Amino acid sequence: MARYTGPKWKISRRENYDIFGNESWRKRPNPPGVHTTSKSRPSNYAVQFREKQKVKRIYGLMEKQFKKIYQDASKATGNTGTRMLQLLELRLDNVVYRLKLAKTRNQARQFVTHGHVTVNGEKVTIPSYTLKVGDQVALEAKFQKEDHIKVMQAELKNVKVPEWLKEGQVKTLPTRDMLDQGIEEQQIIEFYSR
Repeated sequence: MARYTGPKWKISRRENYDIFGNESWRKRPNPPGVHTTSKSRPSNYAVQFREKQKVKRIYGLMEKQFKKIYQDASKATGNTGTRMLQLLELRLDNVVYRLKLAKTRNQARQFVTHGHVTVNGEKVTIPSYTLKVGDQVALEAKFQKEDHIKVMQAELKNVKVPEWLKEGQVKTLPTRDMLDQGIEEQQIIEFYSR
């Protein structure tokens, strides 16, 4: 599976959003590129496309994966936008990141693919694995004892875990107010429903 390995500041500047958790990209207020100072107002398509790209890059997905999540959300009952964000949040690599078992989503993805994460006591190596309410997520006991993991967990000790995840377990489905408020999911729904 492909993953983005290029400059992270460039992506954050392009989307005007903190994609990778590093605020220092704000040193330059304009997007990357040569002719970026145009004063023209972006079209509706451009606004929708940028929002889709932003969310896709936050969760580290390719276009095909992201479109499948949208299709699954549109088939479900209820609000399509909220359901899409729930499906993104319930991915195993994202839950490992949210539980502060990894510093970044990329690191969480690597932990999963290398077999260091268990779900309900069973090793799972698929980052896109969708968790259900009641699933217990943890790092493998042997891996948890390694020095660099202990140091990382000490650094992340004071970082708050979301309400819908407690003690390594998915307690409930996240509601819209529990999710990232910087995401405008309606723009994405309108982009795909054209």
